[in-house]
Amino acid sequence: MTDITIHVEGPDGSQQSLQAPTDMGLSLMEFLKGNEYDILATCGGMALCATCHVEILSGAEQLPEIGNDEYAMLDTLPNITDTSRLSCQLRLTDALNNVRIKIMGDGL
Repeated sequence: MTDITIHVEGPDGSQQSLQAPTDMGLSLMEFLKGNEYDILATCGGMALCATCHVEILSGAEQLPEIGNDEYAMLDTLPNITDTSRLSCQLRLTDALNNVRIKIMGDGL
């Protein structure tokens, strides 16, 4: 499979299903920015700023486990949820097929 479907809910509540390539090595953050979602990604994808914070609304159980650096950054946010992730730390792979996410932003 080279394309997966990502269901995105924007900060304004708008919803869109997007086709995402798995053969380019992109992170979810890069893909969302490329689709003109307003994600700051101040740190450039190094898990240092949390401006790419997303909530996994469905499909969280199929994602890779959260890393220590990612968890430490998320733990600083006021709007963290049980399924919060940094989109810079999620690579577009078959594991993300049909996940539903909500863009949370920096929470500030």
